[in-house]
Amino acid sequence: MMKKFLIALGGFALWGAVALAHAQATPTAPMAAPVAEPQAGFVKSVRGNVQLLSSAGTPRVAAAGDALTAVDRIVTGPDSSAAVVLRDDTTLVVGPSSRLDLKEFHFNATTHEGGVLVSLLRGSMRMITGLIGKTNPDAIRVETQTATIGIRGTDFIVQTDGQP
Repeated sequence: MMKKFLIALGGFALWGAVALAHAQATPTAPMAAPVAEPQAGFVKSVRGNVQLLSSAGTPRVAAAGDALTAVDRIVTGPDSSAAVVLRDDTTLVVGPSSRLDLKEFHFNATTHEGGVLVSLLRGSMRMITGLIGKTNPDAIRVETQTATIGIRGTDFIVQTDGQP
């Protein structure tokens, strides 16, 4: 009886060792979360027909509260406009019939260091700079079809008739 017990106990031990070895040999990798582009800010208000285009070119209708990534394009229709607020409290108001690319945005909330690069392809835009513009005005740049503007002020308007 004791011999049968030890044989059974040994069998369970062997089975456990095999199961443990198998588990260690074929670890299950955790599922990788999709890599999301960092949020640069949000849409504060929308009037009329406004769309956001992702870096992949996927359009979506803009609504107040939508997240804005560091590489989104804002497209406004006639008689339409949008206001967006970036994480450093920079405000961009995009006028009617406009195309604006947020080409680069990075910001460290602790040190207030960062940079903003926007490209106004068509239409008009008003920018009120936030913390980045206050701590490092050279880090704010606006491109148009014909020029790149270094910003030294805190509130300005840019208008272009360029065709993308």
